[in-house]
Amino acid sequence: MAEKIEVLIPEEKVTERIKELGEQISKDYEGKEIHMICILKGGVFFMVDLSKRVSVPVSLDFMSVSSYGNGTKSSGVVRIAKDLDESIEGKDVIIVEDIIDSGRTLYYLMDILKKRNPNSIRLCTLLDKPERREKDVTVDYVGFEIPDEFVVGYGLDYAQNYRNLPYIGVVKGVE
Repeated sequence: MAEKIEVLIPEEKVTERIKELGEQISKDYEGKEIHMICILKGGVFFMVDLSKRVSVPVSLDFMSVSSYGNGTKSSGVVRIAKDLDESIEGKDVIIVEDIIDSGRTLYYLMDILKKRNPNSIRLCTLLDKPERREKDVTVDYVGFEIPDEFVVGYGLDYAQNYRNLPYIGVVKGVE
């Protein structure tokens, strides 16, 4: 591999911010139970660490979605490759995502999930690229706002590589 990875957010900062998010979520949901939905594959690393930092009861579920179109361009039409294992009706749901940029996939996914009658639904992302936003999605919990760079690590990949890096890095030398 010819790519060079430059550290954007070191492991210590990622760990500290996840702890802070867990504390905030615990405070916001005091006396309640949370049902976290991880968007596969990238969100797994984040959701596992986040759920360990939440002090209220947590249940977990997983979805795999893709937004397909011609080649690498997202159409914004969501195809559910793996749906939830259980109903979210009446539950306080937090969707856990690794990164949000255009917001197209999450916009449609939120619409789909709201129709399943959860008690509440919020969105938590490790990384947010607001300057790339095309659809208006409300992100309730943000780990880090980042510039429009191609990032890897902590679940994010480049051709299925680098997910296991313990930090967030910027890929250099890739067009």
